[in-house]
Amino acid sequence: MPITKDKKKEIVAKVADIIKDSKSLVFFNFHGLKVADATPIRRKLRSEGVGYLVAKKSLTKRALDEAKIEGTQPILAGEVGFAYGKDLISPAREIFEFQKKHKESLAILGGVFDGKYMSKEEMTAIAVIPPLQTLYAQFVNVINSPIQGFVMAVDAIAKKKV
Repeated sequence: MPITKDKKKEIVAKVADIIKDSKSLVFFNFHGLKVADATPIRRKLRSEGVGYLVAKKSLTKRALDEAKIEGTQPILAGEVGFAYGKDLISPAREIFEFQKKHKESLAILGGVFDGKYMSKEEMTAIAVIPPLQTLYAQFVNVINSPIQGFVMAVDAIAKKKV
């Protein structure tokens, strides 16, 4: 049964609201993904504060065109869904993690990052950025390393003089 015009307008409005409220969107092709595999994906995304939506490509493109996002819109081929969230990196990271597990049935197509269209390669690069806590730990380690080296050098000098 075809979708009525009212239902189409409702879907376009919903997608437009999601685009407006989200800082990051990741478009992905899920052709061949089984329901048994999609359910854990949806649960994990929800637990990370990331939304998941599947809408007709034509309606999604209409909402994207209305949003007037900078750049070139990625080609949305196949069965397309998108993950979205207020965090810039979480949607891409989570979809990338599931893409590693389901290589044959899940693939990132591109996305919107901070108001600009991004290609598949750019979204994949964004997806491999570590979580914020890991970045904090790496930063502290970088700051601590010279201090630790200095302490070890002073300790070696002190042992040598004794």
